[in-house]
Amino acid sequence: MEILINERRFEGTGFVHDRAGGLHQITFNFKVRSGQEYHEVTTLLYKNDFHIQVPEEGLSFQAVIQQYSTSAVNLYEENAIADYHIQLIEKKAGE
Repeated sequence: MEILINERRFEGTGFVHDRAGGLHQITFNFKVRSGQEYHEVTTLLYKNDFHIQVPEEGLSFQAVIQQYSTSAVNLYEENAIADYHIQLIEKKAGE
């Protein structure tokens, strides 16, 4: 499933959309390749202020990371691929 985080496209698997306290919450997995892709993804996630779009689900909202994890792959090695798991929650109004 296509998930856009600040207009950057991710191909997510295991996608789940829930509501937590009335707020949108999405969870999904994705892969990250070493090199430039790793740099782009980590820089993006570090911001922790996202506009989320999930076109297939008709979702669009502002979010922050609720939790995430990654496999212990060394992404400084050429052609390495890591598995990421992320859960994003909609920001409350005024945040």
